[in-house]
Amino acid sequence: MKGMLEPTYEEKVTGNLTVRETWKVSKVGTIAGSFVDKGYVTNHSKIRVIRDGIVKYDGEVASLKRYKDDAKEVKQGNDCGLTINGYNDIKVGDEFEVYEMQEVKLNNTFKY
Repeated sequence: MKGMLEPTYEEKVTGNLTVRETWKVSKVGTIAGSFVDKGYVTNHSKIRVIRDGIVKYDGEVASLKRYKDDAKEVKQGNDCGLTINGYNDIKVGDEFEVYEMQEVKLNNTFKY
């Protein structure tokens, strides 16, 4: 029975970033020079762009770099550069909320 049900997912926030500088690069788009305030960000994370307390975009990280090298993960207290899939309207002062979707395990207690 358990294998027949659709899995349910819940969102887990893994990090918060603040945009400190932006660069516009042709063929790449806008690169956000960011500081990881809390948690961590990975190169496969889902990300929300928040401006003035309003969610402007919800998408995925396209690339993540640290000192011109590709990075798999950047932790709290470090700077990084990232691009977002399909979104280039990034401004200095924007906040990024990074999250993952985790599958919720079903409770195995059945009462008859």
